[in-house]
Amino acid sequence: MPMDLLRLKAVVGSGLLAFPVTHFRDDGSFDEGPYRASIAANIDNGAVALFAPGGTGEFFSLTLDEIRRVAAAAVGAAAGRVPIIVGTGYGTAMAIEFAKAAEQAGADAVLVLPQYLLLAEQEGIYRHIEALCRAIRIGVIVYNRDNCLFAADTLARLAESCPNLIGFKDGHGDIEQLVRIRQTLGERLVYVGGMPTAEIFAVPYFAAGFTTYSSAVYNFIPKTAQRFYRAVRDGDTRTTDELLRKFFLPYIALRSRRRGYAVSIVKAGLRIVGRPAGPVRPPLIDLTDGETAELRRILVDALGDAIH
Repeated sequence: MPMDLLRLKAVVGSGLLAFPVTHFRDDGSFDEGPYRASIAANIDNGAVALFAPGGTGEFFSLTLDEIRRVAAAAVGAAAGRVPIIVGTGYGTAMAIEFAKAAEQAGADAVLVLPQYLLLAEQEGIYRHIEALCRAIRIGVIVYNRDNCLFAADTLARLAESCPNLIGFKDGHGDIEQLVRIRQTLGERLVYVGGMPTAEIFAVPYFAAGFTTYSSAVYNFIPKTAQRFYRAVRDGDTRTTDELLRKFFLPYIALRSRRRGYAVSIVKAGLRIVGRPAGPVRPPLIDLTDGETAELRRILVDALGDAIH
């Protein structure tokens, strides 16, 4: 049974969030057994909630039927231990279909990725999100990024009209916008950092009133991800500076080499630590063998035995 909305909001804001990859076989089909094991491992390592599937989980490549299967597998593997937040997106009608499938699978909330292709006026974004919120009873977290950026007053209107809107996730990085939204809505929402490799932005996010973020590297170095999160939370700049310098900045330099590598590099990391999740689906491409070897060197140089 999905979690009560007030409790869900509190849990999401209470600790580090994870973005599990979706496991595929070599032919691109969903590989459910290893995926379930990965969900369990994410929980065992302390993630307080999982976006499954989200952007790192290649939501954009999944059919409606696959969303049902992936969501059901995540919910089953979690067994009520942590909330499962399932991606939705595209146009309004399709977003509602995906969201209803997530609700039927037992998910606790949906993460609304940007609408397909179009730039939209704030009134259009408002109507899109309101329709989705009204179509389901579970929690809704909006994702502020790319072609779906929320003005503070739009978000305030949605918060007033949609009781199940519980969260705001940012993947845009405009601090002025974030401060304005945080000052306008206060504690009405939970605020989640969601930039690619969120650790780079974690310190300014926390200063702006955010309490958590979703970590993609958690997939393959969960202990390091948790160590960094605790250091940010505790104001331990010595640890955050060290990890940024030794690991995250070299990692980001490799991640930024080609489009789509924000996902591909995570699957490469899983292969390196002995927990492969299969290839990425087109139109993404995997890291080359040379780049995977480069990632291995970055991990070993920065973390040594901590990569396992």
